[in-house]
Amino acid sequence: MSLKLLTLIISALAIVEITMAGDPDILTDYVVPQGVSYVDGNFFTYTGFCAILAGQPTAFKVTKASMVEFPALNGQSVSYAALQFPGGSVNPPHTHPRSAELLLVGQGSLQVGFMDTTDKLYTQKLQEGDMFIFPKGLEHYQYNADPKQYALAISAFGSANAGTVSIPSTLFNTSIDDNVLALAFKTNVATIRTLKKSFTY
Repeated sequence: MSLKLLTLIISALAIVEITMAGDPDILTDYVVPQGVSYVDGNFFTYTGFCAILAGQPTAFKVTKASMVEFPALNGQSVSYAALQFPGGSVNPPHTHPRSAELLLVGQGSLQVGFMDTTDKLYTQKLQEGDMFIFPKGLEHYQYNADPKQYALAISAFGSANAGTVSIPSTLFNTSIDDNVLALAFKTNVATIRTLKKSFTY
């Protein structure tokens, strides 16, 4: 077998492995963070979602249960997020680079959608009890079109840390040159600077 053929085969196998990658497998039942010497039932308990029962926010709010907030999830390839939508609010277009998202509407209704890699838009209006899948890495959004009714959804992820890349914030709250953005959006620099002002934190 020639060296070129062997290199090609190894490269192809590496690409397949990368595309199939998700959370790494762990070699123990669970992962205990450094510095933690004692583990009991409290380590496997997360109470952060109690806040969503306390009241309705005035702006869109996400409460996460990923390995950042709930370290027991490290290595378990699962996480959740609670999405709270006051009337007329939106979860802006975003992606999750490390996981698909399975969304369940628990209260109210939501308009949702995602774009595939051929730029085809898939949309749906979801009612209480409906579920919708957002494929891994694809841009998607959720919108509560009812100006008066609150909506609540729970999202499940196949990763302990799915990651979130907000499209508007990523584009307009970065140091990407204004000229580049103006050319990309077929507008002028003044418009880009106006947009950037609303994303300055």
